[in-house]
Order: sequence, then C-alpha cells, then structure tokens
Amino acid sequence: MNVTLAVAAGGALGAVSRYWLYTGVHAVLGRGFPFGTLTVNVIGSLLMGFLYVWLFDRLNAGPLWRAFLLVGCLGGFTTFSAFSIETLNLMQQGAWLKTAANVITSVVVCIAMAWLGTIAARQLA
Repeated sequence: MNVTLAVAAGGALGAVSRYWLYTGVHAVLGRGFPFGTLTVNVIGSLLMGFLYVWLFDRLNAGPLWRAFLLVGCLGGFTTFSAFSIETLNLMQQGAWLKTAANVITSVVVCIAMAWLGTIAARQLA
C-alpha cells in the first residue's frame, strides 16, 4: 500500500470516529458548549502523544504506519478548524466566559494529554 492510500484510509476512519464521538457527546451534554470538539481533541492529543512514542520508540514502526495512524487516523479525528469556528461563534454571541474557557481548556488540556500520552507509552515496555 502506498503512503497516499494509507493516509486516505486512516483519514476516513478518523473522520467517521470523530463524527460518532462528537454527536454522542452532544447527545449527552447538549450543545451549549463545544464539548464534542473538546472531547475529540483531548482524546486525539492523548492518542497522538502515546502513538508517537509507542510506534517509533518502542515498535520502530515504518513510515506507512506513521502515515496511516498519525497523519490519517488522528488527522481525520482531531480538528482545529471546528475549534476555531466554535470559538468564533461563542465570541460573536458575546459569551466571553465560555470563549475563554474553551480556548484555555482546549490548549492546556490537549497539550497535557499529549504529554501524558508520551509518558504512558514510555512506561509500557
């Protein structure tokens, strides 16, 4: 399989997974705050940190796995563009506290989850 097909297959899998999780979270928590996108990006950040270390430090995986899992699956799963438009919508509604909460939580928690993912992968031997 070539790299382009690996990215495409992973992207399709990641995008469908994002849709399922996003709609499921909003079905439970409602749409007053962008919990769906936040959840997707937090989980995606954890997985990115974990898989980055696990695939390359532990398994010595080749470029095809990187293309499929990191670029394809996780690239299709997480979404900065949705974060951006949802944050802009909150700003335009004058929901400044929600805007600040979304920006701060998304940035801080996603970076922390990527860090935790790298730690978890290094602890598993």
